[in-house]
Amino acid sequence: MANVRDLKKDINYVLGDIIEAVYIWEYTNTDKDTKKSEAIIDEAIATFDELIVKVNAKNVENPKAHFKSINSELETKGKALIDKINKLN
Repeated sequence: MANVRDLKKDINYVLGDIIEAVYIWEYTNTDKDTKKSEAIIDEAIATFDELIVKVNAKNVENPKAHFKSINSELETKGKALIDKINKLN
């Protein structure tokens, strides 16, 4: 992990790309219901907020392990959101 700024950028880019993918799906599937896709967007925003709060935590015993766990959490939650996008019909 290079630094906190890069981690924040990664969180922003990953979740931003996921939201953009949902918008593209909605644009190309105008005849379909968007309740599930809107729920994915809401979940991505909640994940963003949750991870940024963890990144900004000040009293952390082991910062390297803390940021590494945030990075792995971003990866797992990002993959879960992508799977949900792929399952939209």
